[in-house]
Amino acid sequence: MIRLDAAVQRAQNSKEGRSMAQVMRLNNSIPEPDADQSVESAPRATAMDWMLRGAILLGLAFIVYVTVVGRLFHPLLRAAGADSWVRVIVRPSLLWAMMGSLLLMYRTVVWLMYKPFPSASPEDAPFMSVIIPAYNEGAMVRKSIESVASAFYPRDRLEILVVDDGSTDDTWDHIRDAAGRHPGLVTTVRFQQNRGKRAALETGFRRARGKIAVTIDSDSVIQPGTLLALAGPFRDPRIGAVAGKVVVYNRAQGLIPKMLQVRFVLSFDFLRATQSAYRTVYCCPGALAGYRVSVVRQVLDAWMNQKFLNTRCTYGEDRALTNFILERGFDAVYQRSAVVRTIVPWTYQKLCRMYLRWDRSYVREEIRFARIVWKRPLKCCLIAFFDKVVTNLRFPVGYASLILLVIHSMRDPASIIRLLFAIGLVSSVNMLYYLHSERSWDFVYGIFYSFFSFFTLFWIFPYAAATVRSRAWMTR
Repeated sequence: MIRLDAAVQRAQNSKEGRSMAQVMRLNNSIPEPDADQSVESAPRATAMDWMLRGAILLGLAFIVYVTVVGRLFHPLLRAAGADSWVRVIVRPSLLWAMMGSLLLMYRTVVWLMYKPFPSASPEDAPFMSVIIPAYNEGAMVRKSIESVASAFYPRDRLEILVVDDGSTDDTWDHIRDAAGRHPGLVTTVRFQQNRGKRAALETGFRRARGKIAVTIDSDSVIQPGTLLALAGPFRDPRIGAVAGKVVVYNRAQGLIPKMLQVRFVLSFDFLRATQSAYRTVYCCPGALAGYRVSVVRQVLDAWMNQKFLNTRCTYGEDRALTNFILERGFDAVYQRSAVVRTIVPWTYQKLCRMYLRWDRSYVREEIRFARIVWKRPLKCCLIAFFDKVVTNLRFPVGYASLILLVIHSMRDPASIIRLLFAIGLVSSVNMLYYLHSERSWDFVYGIFYSFFSFFTLFWIFPYAAATVRSRAWMTR
């Protein structure tokens, strides 16, 4: 924020800067239902930060002790007796837990050391094209457009391309009204029928006049400094894509959005900050991402015609595009200071649909990345390979251990208590990560989410893997 404030002050010393600052203040009328809760990273180098960092390291040490020295899996081994097949499951589980602990320690150190890239200044900001695809979004698309129009970015180096993907509600009316408020800044395109998000984005990429293209979902709003923040990393010519920080817009809408807010901080900040250290962010999210236009146009045809198991790919366009860019030899990084608020599901049914779409995309693109990873620089390749092996082993090892635990609980009901303790222990340590990023009592919802996901969402990944060829978007 200090860097942005300095940029604002420099810009206000010029005529152009004064006009931009006035526009930012006058037009920034986007309602912020959760404005009382900060989405910026917590201030650093405070006593509380050092206390939390120490608590995180102690928590990690305790998890390692319980897992390895304390023999978390020992009761299962002892109960196995002559059941050699049980030992075949438990021993790899112990090895995987040890590898996972090592990976978590690495991620933690890197995350604590992470610093955002310097934002671009108004003087050196490149021409930028912001692409907003929309389908049946209603009034929310207007808020999305207004948040971009009121962002702090030189108007003579900014264009907003809004593509209505054949909406059947009043989305087009809101797009047209927003464009009328900003003549010369907002360009609109309307499809007569729904063609899919990829087609809408493709239209934006082909029409873009900027060197950088930023994609924003039509149910999302950005903070004023986000565009300058996204432009900053592109000073490095090796960077082809930049992921923004995604937080929940409607966290006050119920229990599920509150839980997802905590999960998003851990997923979109913790994981992507560590991936950014070896310049291999696996997915630049559709809610907010920046791309080097010259690179995107190299892969645009392949991306549009992508198939998996002889089926045309529809969803997962963000992860797919990131993979294409990594395959071309460019880097993908994370920019914490580029923040977007997005609407998330608030019912269990909608949540399951979102996760099904995400997990099907995950399966498809993980298979592709297994071929791409060998093209990365040696250091990036080794770290990414280890990360992927440990991360993906959680599926066969985790589900096999779960089945074993269910069988064992019939003999020893106390094992259920140990399981609940393990879930609570890990989730409590995770909440220290959240508190380090955001000082909020909402961390308790992260503990709820750990139990909620374990007991109600365990079925999603197996079902997604079994139905990976499905083309249904389900939430559009």
